[in-house]
Amino acid sequence: MSDIIAAEQLRLFIERIERLEEEKKGMADDIRDVYNEAKSTGYDVKTMRSIVRLRKMEKHARDEAEALLETYKAALGLA
Repeated sequence: MSDIIAAEQLRLFIERIERLEEEKKGMADDIRDVYNEAKSTGYDVKTMRSIVRLRKMEKHARDEAEALLETYKAALGLA
């Protein structure tokens, strides 16, 4: 009896994961479409991706990353 229940539960988990993977793929396609639309309007997609990545970070982590970037740029004479 518990083998049947465990197998059914496992099947349900797998099906949920598969549905979520499909949704994730759809979302990724939607995001790509927005970037393509922005690019066709003249925006730099690489810079937009950087901004999105920075906005995901907490302020202290963003400040630390920016300070480190400035340090590296100065060391290489790019500042």
